[in-house]
Amino acid sequence: MTRVVGRDVGRDGPPAPEVRPVSSRDGSSHAPWGRRSLLAVAGLFVLFLALPILALVAHALIGGSISDAVTAPAVLAALSLSLTTTAVSLVVTVSVGLPLAVVLARRQFRGKWLVEALVDLPIVLPPSVAGLALLLAFGRRGLLGGPLEVIGLEIPFTTLAVILAQVFVSAPFFVRSARTGIAGVERDLEDAARVDGASEPHLFRHVTVPLASAALGAGLVMSWARSLGEFGATIMFAGNIGGRTQTLPLVVYAEFQSGDLDASIAAAVILVVAALGVLVAVRLFHWGRVLDLRGGG
Repeated sequence: MTRVVGRDVGRDGPPAPEVRPVSSRDGSSHAPWGRRSLLAVAGLFVLFLALPILALVAHALIGGSISDAVTAPAVLAALSLSLTTTAVSLVVTVSVGLPLAVVLARRQFRGKWLVEALVDLPIVLPPSVAGLALLLAFGRRGLLGGPLEVIGLEIPFTTLAVILAQVFVSAPFFVRSARTGIAGVERDLEDAARVDGASEPHLFRHVTVPLASAALGAGLVMSWARSLGEFGATIMFAGNIGGRTQTLPLVVYAEFQSGDLDASIAAAVILVVAALGVLVAVRLFHWGRVLDLRGGG
């Protein structure tokens, strides 16, 4: 708080204001308490977020049977299935998601807002609802169940259903990030390459993709992490069949239900390590700067 005080009028003109600091009763005594309260609330919330993870990891490290649980057949089979299905789903996501990201980044068309809303919808949709929707679309009695049955293709409760569920829930993360990266590439650089005689495929591979590589990499990592942690859509659409559709998140649930807490914790710790690795990669390679989960325009 300040107070303006005028000086005496001199010969040369009006008085110049003099600014004097005025001590505030509230400012001197309450500001430190305000800062301490802010830090206390922030610290408590960080503790709330960290405590469950610390408890999980501590139980895994202290418990004597956790090393045996990691090598349990159910955990190893789920880990192998998870790595396989997430790799396939990532290839599918890039194959169909990258063209869509290019269209959304470079084209203006009627109904674009609706396409963007449909792309973003799986992010906010409850996973169980996503699984039910997939079942109603591709199930035996679903919208495409008849045509699929004619060609002898049965999707629900198969490994293919696991892959489709992972693509459905994780592809938006890649599309949004790729769209942001491609939209950020300067058109002048691409036009210069065209003047030099570069074809459109050559231009995309050697100019657009390298310049948008940070956003593409961030989208790939986040999409893979989302696929690895998928649970709700998978159990609704693919079931929980050991060695066939039982991924790591489903093992956490199944082993906990059966009473094998160590196996459940072992699978959970693997998922925690994978998630932590993703976050470290995003920050290590500075992908966080371009990873726009809001999908910027």
